[in-house]
Amino acid sequence: MKSIERKNFDTPDETRPFEGKGYAEMVIVAGKPVGRGTFEPGWRWSTNVKPIAKTDFCQISHLGYIISGRMRIMMEDGSVEEFGPGDVFGAAPGHDAEVIGNEPCVNLDFGEIEAYAKRA
Repeated sequence: MKSIERKNFDTPDETRPFEGKGYAEMVIVAGKPVGRGTFEPGWRWSTNVKPIAKTDFCQISHLGYIISGRMRIMMEDGSVEEFGPGDVFGAAPGHDAEVIGNEPCVNLDFGEIEAYAKRA
């Protein structure tokens, strides 16, 4: 690892499209992935990422920060939480999620996202 490193989402290392409702941009910094997700209105994990992941619920652990828009996360155990601009969130594996409202939800994700929305 370099002693100092800079990446920019203007030139991500990889872009992973969802099924018609947004995309995740990935950069690798200090050997770790950081993602910026842009989730369009109407996006829902179970509709737009489940066909890629091939699991009933998202099995990725997220540690994120909402830049803009709103998102609702629904855990497999029935608990639900909504997030908006400025919120920092953690979500364990076993969840669904959806965009709330008519504005795209943009967030940064520092979790275990290396495999998120990655096509085989």
